[in-house]
Amino acid sequence: MINRVLIRLKVVQILYAYYQNEGKSLEAAEKELFYSLSKAYDLYHYLLLLMVEVTRFADRRIDNRRNKLRPTEEDLNPNTRFIDNAFMAQLAQNKQLEEYSNNQKRTWEDEGEFIKRLFAAIEETKAYQEYMSKDALTYEDDRELWRKLYRSLIAQNEQIDEILEEQSLYWNDDKAIVDTFVLKTIKRFEPENGADQELMPEYRDEMDTEFARKLFRNAIVGAEPYRKMIAENTKNWDMERIAFMDVLIMQVALAEMFSFPSIPVSVTLNEYVEIAKMYSTPKSASFINGMLDTIVNKLKEEGKLNKA
Repeated sequence: MINRVLIRLKVVQILYAYYQNEGKSLEAAEKELFYSLSKAYDLYHYLLLLMVEVTRFADRRIDNRRNKLRPTEEDLNPNTRFIDNAFMAQLAQNKQLEEYSNNQKRTWEDEGEFIKRLFAAIEETKAYQEYMSKDALTYEDDRELWRKLYRSLIAQNEQIDEILEEQSLYWNDDKAIVDTFVLKTIKRFEPENGADQELMPEYRDEMDTEFARKLFRNAIVGAEPYRKMIAENTKNWDMERIAFMDVLIMQVALAEMFSFPSIPVSVTLNEYVEIAKMYSTPKSASFINGMLDTIVNKLKEEGKLNKA
């Protein structure tokens, strides 16, 4: 699940913290990097559990209405399609998700008011209303409902962002990326897999783990020559006038260019320009793009940048 987009983002974040906290060893900073990445994987599970908790709330609400002192006909004979959703039943029974929940002891039970508001919003959606009124439903209908609900009400939800920020500082910037993996997970579910349906692994393979470690270490170890390259190619700019975050982003980008011959320069440039859009000044993206392009062209002319 933890892909290289997220790894690059985390490397820049932890590198910034490394320089702000003078005296921290490279080993301690590297440990923090991998802890930060593991928290993103926690968030992945936590967002899956959110969907389960919303369904449980809906189930409890039906029971409460049935047990009212004077229940209506609708209270006694409710439409249970939402709580009977086959995809959600499969997710709620998933062995990996259950194991995570038991080990981490992390639930949405303390966010009752938010869950209530979220379900009320779900009831107002066109996707929910069409789903509840269909003549017949398939597993694909059940799965598609939650894909639509997640995209419209969970992926873009400031209240969720606030809740997550209170729980972990590491989650501040992770959700947008993790949302994409939750949506991929929903799409990958197949009924025949039952409770054994595989969730996404923390890392695709050991190569991504090594990518994170090598990129972070080389960005620090090679800081001096990388910053020298930046200084030599700043036209009419004093290094002290360049935003510190801009320097760090270019430093990590150069570390990637020199450390991974198989990654095309264009890929590296695009990735760090996108990071600049998120973390630095409004003009940083175009500035960093122009700077790195100038440095790359010069390195190629001098035969100092070898790519596969």
